[in-house]
Amino acid sequence: MRYRELGSTGLKVSEVSFGTWAIGGSWGKVGEKEALDALARAMDAGVNFFDTADVYGDGRAERLLQQATKGREDEIHIATKFSRQGDVTDPATFKEDKVRAWCEDSLRRLGREAIDLYQIHCPATDILRRGDVFGVLDKLKQEGKVRHYGVSVETVEEGLISIGYPGVEALQVIFNIFRQKPATELFPAAEKRNVGILVRLPLASGLLTGKFKVSDTFDPDDHRNFNANGAAFNVGETFAGLPFAKGVELADKLRWIAEGRGTMARASMRWILAHPEVSCVIPGFKSVAQVDDNLGTLDAADFSKEEMERISRFYDEEVKDHIRGPY
Repeated sequence: MRYRELGSTGLKVSEVSFGTWAIGGSWGKVGEKEALDALARAMDAGVNFFDTADVYGDGRAERLLQQATKGREDEIHIATKFSRQGDVTDPATFKEDKVRAWCEDSLRRLGREAIDLYQIHCPATDILRRGDVFGVLDKLKQEGKVRHYGVSVETVEEGLISIGYPGVEALQVIFNIFRQKPATELFPAAEKRNVGILVRLPLASGLLTGKFKVSDTFDPDDHRNFNANGAAFNVGETFAGLPFAKGVELADKLRWIAEGRGTMARASMRWILAHPEVSCVIPGFKSVAQVDDNLGTLDAADFSKEEMERISRFYDEEVKDHIRGPY
């Protein structure tokens, strides 16, 4: 395992870390033993950072992390998120009493005295402009309930607003071969401010595994079914904002990236890690096999300069005009 600095936090996090949305819910059913076995496999391989949220399975993901990391709290870092239990457009959602209650609930489910990284969970842009919530987070940090805080954002604009606040030490962004915009403006600004970058949805909800066919369907409780067109939350959270059929078509054109790198998934995450501003990728998982497959990224060959340029042209010429929703 290799590790990178997470901005100015002083934490060194595994280049391949993991997100727990899939084992919490909204990706189909995952058994508790299966989830715990997968978490154990990741930690045994040197993974020391996991991202979660209070709404992943109504707290299930946080509870699973408590079980998996018991006795290893000092060596395994956890980032969790808040605000999606409320209306993320309403300033009242971000008042101290609500944020404090959510923080304490997460601490209880995680079985910890402090949250390593507490993130605002995709708030409305206007909430970030107001900035009141950052004062609340400063207070929780002073009290020792939160060690560091950051923001999970949907758009480059929201990322730029967020890093204007001095206490923000990390951004969580959607970034992958189908979603390259953050690299041009947001990443340089974050690096200048020494803000860490966590990359979620590195495989565009599975499109960049190359395993899907246009005829594939998903379970009713899987967001790739109920949010395919943005019916439940930001459309960019599902298939990077691409219509599913178009995403499958585009993934087929990218099969070449797997040559000499094992799989498209590993190649896709190797491409992300080629950006030095990135602290870590946080793919999801539902099984030991998926953990192992994702960890294979570490052994995948680097991309040449010419290959990087080819992927950039592909995005500009064939992908970006099909992305729906603000990004």
